[in-house]
Amino acid sequence: MTGPSTVIPREVAFANARRVLDRALDRIARDRAAGRLAPEAELALRRIERNRRAQQAEQDAPHRAAA
Repeated sequence: MTGPSTVIPREVAFANARRVLDRALDRIARDRAAGRLAPEAELALRRIERNRRAQQAEQDAPHRAAA
């Protein structure tokens, strides 16, 4: 390898990854709203959303009990 290597700072790498993920999620949301997702993809998204809600409920449970 010739030339100096370039190291991307962690914050920049995370910001770039977040930007790409946000664009992908926006496109999925638009396709979903327009009814353009395949039924398998719609089911997968629903499963992911259900699991995320369950995880969030587990994390929130101790906070609710303390309040």
